[in-house]
Amino acid sequence: MSQNKAPQNHVFYRNQNWHYPKIERGEGVYLYDIHGKRYLDACSGSAVANIGHGNREIAEYAAEQMKKIAFTHLSRWTADPIEECAEKVARWTPGDLNHVYFVSGGSEATETAIKMARQYFVERDGKDTRKWKVISKWNAFHGNTMGALSMTGIPERRRIYEPMLMDFPKIPQFYHYRNPWGCKSLEETSRKAAEALEEEILRQGPENVAAFITEPVVGAACPGIHPTKTYFEMVREICNRYDVLLIIDEVMAGFGRTGKKFGIDHYGIIPDIMTVAKGMGCGYTPIGAAVASEKIFRRMMVEGSGQFIHGHTYAGNPLSCGIAAKVIEILERDCLVENGARQGEYLMHKLEALYRYPIVGEIRGKGLMVGIEFVKDQETREPFGVEDNIKGKVTIHCMEEGIVPYPGGGSADGIRGDHVLIAPPLNITEEQIDELVEALERGIRKTCREIG
Repeated sequence: MSQNKAPQNHVFYRNQNWHYPKIERGEGVYLYDIHGKRYLDACSGSAVANIGHGNREIAEYAAEQMKKIAFTHLSRWTADPIEECAEKVARWTPGDLNHVYFVSGGSEATETAIKMARQYFVERDGKDTRKWKVISKWNAFHGNTMGALSMTGIPERRRIYEPMLMDFPKIPQFYHYRNPWGCKSLEETSRKAAEALEEEILRQGPENVAAFITEPVVGAACPGIHPTKTYFEMVREICNRYDVLLIIDEVMAGFGRTGKKFGIDHYGIIPDIMTVAKGMGCGYTPIGAAVASEKIFRRMMVEGSGQFIHGHTYAGNPLSCGIAAKVIEILERDCLVENGARQGEYLMHKLEALYRYPIVGEIRGKGLMVGIEFVKDQETREPFGVEDNIKGKVTIHCMEEGIVPYPGGGSADGIRGDHVLIAPPLNITEEQIDELVEALERGIRKTCREIG
């Protein structure tokens, strides 16, 4: 039964059991509600506001661009902001990922990527090709639209829509803390997780598998987990061997979040398609993209039909592209990727002290993309029950203390498992990291007292 805590108005809120403080303005790493209470945005909304809130430079640019042109349809027109943004994105992405298909957000980006993969094989092998399946992983999030949700490996998000989803195969994640193989080291877990991909490709039949999609550092589903370099070296080789395209989902990890331009830059391999969103527009506009390699682009658009059978109304929107290009300019000029790496190291060092609290099971991450998993028992790693609502309690207590984490659950077994993502804006300072950690510790301490 609904608790009906949401404001009584005409908005269809996402969760009627949440009370929704009203935010009046944002400034830097802070949000201010209508009562004047200040919150340090410790998760950048959902790892989106990478350059912080209230950026006047972006606001002034957007106003000027709107006066020139706010909307064109990509099926008929091009415009300077679209081309400039694509050039900047291509300059940031690794290797030959040079062809940018703009959309409105992350779910559209991942769906675009799998349609791109399917059409690539149709263009190459003919309309009778059987390659359509996309292998993804449990403890992974790729979006909430139907195609994206088919790839998402979070049972609770999928459950009521299961009859409507595509039957995409899933393999275990590189989740060392709860790995299913009994591995004692992250390197061993990474190898086993990569071997699971080869086993699944053979089980499905390589002739039926079009692509494998994975995050380089996991976000909402199991925040902060990541493999060793060996994992992606093996995955790249396996995909090459079985003629499977590799899609890297950088929707959350991209544009500096992990301390490098993209999460995959930590591992030194080049995917066939990369998906991006969140940090590309930093919340100042809805935008995402699927970025294709030369191989994909040439087969489809040069040697093939020359048409991508796909499109959205706001794909290649000149206003959004212009804002994203300005965001990238700021990221470069202000060295925010480098600051994110530096502050991420400092944050991880400060967070180590939280292991003194019995509910803190593991702290992991790269750059300013850090996950904290909560457990009932540190030794056995037993998770709390859903009814305990630890993620909710921690979130409420942290907000009382003036910071906003990003809560989630289900990481332990699809149902149980509480965690929060800590992902503040990349322009955060060392002093603000201190403020964040001190408030987080107070929130965790209050949670420990509440549960006894």
